[in-house]
Amino acid sequence: MKTFKFKKTSLLLGTLLLASMSCSDEFLQVAPTDSLADAQVSTKAGIDGLLIGTYSALNGVFGNRFEGPNHWATGSIVGGEANKGTDAGDYSSLNPIQRYEASPVDPNNDFNSLWRGRYEGISRANKVLSAIANSTELSAADAARLSGEARMLRGHFYFDLKKHFNNIVVFDETVPAEDLALLPNNGDAWTIIESDLQYAYDNLPGVNGAGRVNKWAAAALMGKAKLFQQKFGEAKTWFDDVIANGVTSNGIKYALLDDYSQIFNAENDNHAEVVFDVESSNNTGSVNNANWFDDLNYPYNTGPDGPGNCCGFFQPSFEMANSYRTGADGLPLLDGSYNSAANAVKNDYGVEADEPFVEDTDPLDPRIDHVIGRRGIPYLDWIEHPGKAWIRDQVYGGPYSPKKYIYYRSQENSFTDGSSWTRGYAIMNYTIIRFADVLLMAAEAEIEAPGGSLDTALEYVNRVRRRAANSEHWVKEYDSDDNAANYVISEYTSFPNADFARDAVRFERKLELGEEGHRFFDLVRWGVAAEELNAYLAYESTKLVTKFGGASFTTGKNEYFPIPQAQIDITGSDVLTQNPGY
Repeated sequence: MKTFKFKKTSLLLGTLLLASMSCSDEFLQVAPTDSLADAQVSTKAGIDGLLIGTYSALNGVFGNRFEGPNHWATGSIVGGEANKGTDAGDYSSLNPIQRYEASPVDPNNDFNSLWRGRYEGISRANKVLSAIANSTELSAADAARLSGEARMLRGHFYFDLKKHFNNIVVFDETVPAEDLALLPNNGDAWTIIESDLQYAYDNLPGVNGAGRVNKWAAAALMGKAKLFQQKFGEAKTWFDDVIANGVTSNGIKYALLDDYSQIFNAENDNHAEVVFDVESSNNTGSVNNANWFDDLNYPYNTGPDGPGNCCGFFQPSFEMANSYRTGADGLPLLDGSYNSAANAVKNDYGVEADEPFVEDTDPLDPRIDHVIGRRGIPYLDWIEHPGKAWIRDQVYGGPYSPKKYIYYRSQENSFTDGSSWTRGYAIMNYTIIRFADVLLMAAEAEIEAPGGSLDTALEYVNRVRRRAANSEHWVKEYDSDDNAANYVISEYTSFPNADFARDAVRFERKLELGEEGHRFFDLVRWGVAAEELNAYLAYESTKLVTKFGGASFTTGKNEYFPIPQAQIDITGSDVLTQNPGY
C-alpha cells in the first residue's frame, strides 16, 4: 500500500503550522503569531519540520479546489481544453469563470482561496529561511540545502501567483510582519523568482530524495520563468542543462516513459519523467493528503463499474477531442480543419446509452484515449465507457469524461482513500513539470532564440511523438491485441521554417499536455489567447448553445484573473490595485 511517511509528516506539521505559527487566513493583513519556542525550530529536525509544512502547501491549504496544483479550472477549463461539466447548478460559481466573466466579488471564494493559499506557502517558506538565519546549530551544508528547498518552493508559489494575477505583492523573509499590509501589488516578482531559483540551483544537490525538490527542478522552473518573459536565449541555456544532465530527486536520469499512460498511474510514481511533483498518500487521517482537489473530476454515476461514483466535472471539450484528429500521414491538422464537419471526432452526443452507436473509424492520435473517456473505448481497467450513462447532463457538458489521473479498478482501497464522502480520493502524485514538458519548452526556445536550431526543435518534438507512436502501449480492446481505435501517428520529417515549427510545437503541447492545467497560461504567454479562445467559444457554442452562447474573451482583461475583492477591502484600494477591466 502506498503511504509516504514524508506526506504523512507534512499533514501533521502542516496542521501545526496553521494552528500555531502561520499567519492567519488574511495573513497579508494580520501579523503572524509565533507560539513555538525558537529552540524548538532552530535544530535541523525542527527546521526540516517547518520545511515539510511548506511542501504541504503545494497541495493546497484552505481546501478550495482552485488551490490544487493541477489548475484544472484556471488552466484547462479556462484554456478551452475542458468544460466545467456536470450540470449548470452544481458549483455554479464556475459558470461565469469559464465564460470569461469572472468577478472580483467571488461567491465561492475561489480566487481568494488561491491567493491566500499561495501566500501561505510563501509565508511558510519565509519562516523556514528566518529560522535558518537564526539557527546556530546547522552546518553550512545543511543551511544551504534547506534554504535551497525553501527558496525553490517560494519561487514556485510566486510564479504561480504571477501567472494567475500578474500584479502581486512581493516580499521576502526580511520584511517585518507589521509591514505586510502596507505592500502594494506592483512588486518585481520576476526578480525574486529568478533569484530564488538561481539560489536553489546553486545550492541543492541533484539527488535529494523522492518528493523533495532538487537542483534540476529549479533549473527547469528557471527555464520556464525565462520562457514566460520571452528571454528565449537564456531559457535555452537552462533547458540544455536539464536535458543533458538532469536527474530526478531519487537519481534517475530524466527520460520519457515508454508507456504514456504510466505517467498518471499511482503504482508508477516517482518515475523517470518527474521533474517537479506533489506527493500524495492515503490512510493518513485526512483525505487532504490524497488528490482531494480532483475529487469532483470523475465520470458521473458510475456505480461499482467505474471510479469515484461522482461527480461529472472537468469534461473534455469537443474542440479538445477534435484536436487529436490526424491526417492519413499521421500528423495533426495544424490548419485548424480538425473542427470541420468532415474531421470532427464522432461522438455519442444526444445518443442514449441503450441506443446503438458506431465509433469513429478515421485516423486519430493514440493519446486521445489516454486523455479523454469516449463511448465504446475501454476506460482503464473498468469497463468500456458507456456514454450517456456516465454523463450527468450531455446538453450542458458534452459527451466526454476525463481520463488522466484516474485510478484503476485494481487500485480500489489500496491506492485510494475511501474514508470520506466519495471513493474518488486517489493517491497518484501530480506532476507539476514533467520531462516531456521540458522537451517541448526547449523546442520552443530553440525556435525563438537567436542562434537556435529548428533541427533541434524537430528532434525534441519527434522524441515526444515517438513515444506516443509506440503501438505496444496504445489502448487495446479488452481481452484482445486489437487497437481500440484507428490510431495513426508519425514523426515530422522537417520543420521547413520558423512559422511552421512554432505551430507544430504549440500544437504538440496541446496534445501531449492536454488536461494537465497548462493550456490557458501557454495561450496568454504566446499572445494568442483572444484568437484561440474566441474561436474555441464560437465552435463550442454550436454544440453547447445555452452554456457558451454570447461568451467572449476580452483582450487586455482576461489574460489575468481579478485580484480578490476581499483582499482589496481589507487593505484598501490605495494599497492593492485591481487588475485592468474588473
